[in-house]
Amino acid sequence: MPEVRSVRAELDDLDTLVPLFDAYRQFYGRPSDHAGARAFLADRFKRGESVIFLAVVDGAIVGFTQLYPSFSSVSMKRLWVLNDLFVTPDARGSGAGRALLERAERWAAETGAKGLTLGTQITNEAARRLYEACGWTRDEEFVHYHRFF
Repeated sequence: MPEVRSVRAELDDLDTLVPLFDAYRQFYGRPSDHAGARAFLADRFKRGESVIFLAVVDGAIVGFTQLYPSFSSVSMKRLWVLNDLFVTPDARGSGAGRALLERAERWAAETGAKGLTLGTQITNEAARRLYEACGWTRDEEFVHYHRFF
């Protein structure tokens, strides 16, 4: 298995990150929009609104994860939302997804967070297998609701 490294992305990584982010959005049924992806990601970097890690295999960037800060009022601690995780189809099974999850966990620990939370489509069985294999547990205590506009 190839060596997988994870590195924190910076604004200078936009050219590499945009196609991955665009592919991630297309995976979830959204149309390609490189200009929109660039603007969205640039705003996150400039405003310090997210932390992004890149997976690197044999010198090539093959995936990313994006974390958004949140907070737990009950525990009075920071909580990170692992909002995005994507690995290119040809790099799946390389350990890149696991490396990104492990890096996110280290980041949460380094920042004194309570932990991480994430959501994925019920039908995304490959992602669910990865999360469970990495020790993530499905929430059986709370029901989550959404109201989108």
